[in-house]
Amino acid sequence: MNIGNVSFHDRAVFLAPLEDITDLPYRLICKDYGADLVYTEFVSSEALIRGIDRSLQKTQILEKERPVAIQIFGHDINSMAKAAEQVAAYCPDIIDINWGCPVRKVVSKGAGSAILKDIPKMVAITKAVVDAVNIPVTVKTRLGWDHNSKPIIDVAERLQDVGIKAISIHGRTRSQLYGGTADWSLIGAVKNNPRMYIPIIGNGDIDSAETAAEKFNTYGVDALMVGRAAIGNPWIFTQIKTYLNQGEILPFPSIHERLSVCRKHLAEEIKYKNAQSAVIEMRKQYTKYFKGIDDFKKFRMQLMQTTTAEETEDIFKKIEAYYSSF
Repeated sequence: MNIGNVSFHDRAVFLAPLEDITDLPYRLICKDYGADLVYTEFVSSEALIRGIDRSLQKTQILEKERPVAIQIFGHDINSMAKAAEQVAAYCPDIIDINWGCPVRKVVSKGAGSAILKDIPKMVAITKAVVDAVNIPVTVKTRLGWDHNSKPIIDVAERLQDVGIKAISIHGRTRSQLYGGTADWSLIGAVKNNPRMYIPIIGNGDIDSAETAAEKFNTYGVDALMVGRAAIGNPWIFTQIKTYLNQGEILPFPSIHERLSVCRKHLAEEIKYKNAQSAVIEMRKQYTKYFKGIDDFKKFRMQLMQTTTAEETEDIFKKIEAYYSSF
């Protein structure tokens, strides 16, 4: 499978762009565990143009995480084209347009999945981005705005016609947010549309190796994108790829491996941003990192209240001692 000039093996598995999750340290961890393509957090086109430090930091990429995509979002055609040009200077392998984010603060500005209410504008902005750069441009979107409007088959054709090199489809509408069950039938319909020739990447409810195999086998997509199930769970990529290639279901790692990765993750976050921000933002990951560990609730509560790296390390040591015989 190729996305423009970027090659992947068959049945590739990607790390979805996730705000406050897929920063540089976590992308590198997921790469270590087998993610074939990683995406930055989504970056506002307007903030990029204005030179906002936080947004500029999101576009920082390293050679060892390649292939890597920078994802941008916005609602203004000129700003999106200018942001794409700016991002291209950072030399990502792919520039991705976020036409799928359902959160209110994005949608209220006419960006993200709000564009699904104005398909001509969606197509015009996408074309402007494609025309502005010499890097493969892709799109991530949803089925439509709500259950009465699911134009994804037509949308995919029109975006392909203006030059995108792949499309990722989340099998929900904007109105569903992340509730209910992802509808993969329409993702399959896009893949099986004889007019489509670019790669189709399926997204939504990929939470295990068995589910990943079922989606590949049933819907024939070219790649899968793992989102929420990858939070605090980088080994899901190893599990999926091992099952796809060898038919073996790997168990979840021991508490000791989880603790080791969690420690490494926090240490890298502290290098990447200030220590206080790193410690607080890591709270979003702890519940997931230690999911399913017996008798862990007391430690989880402590980790969710910690405010310094030193406090956190003290708790890690307590965890290590408590589970030393496991």
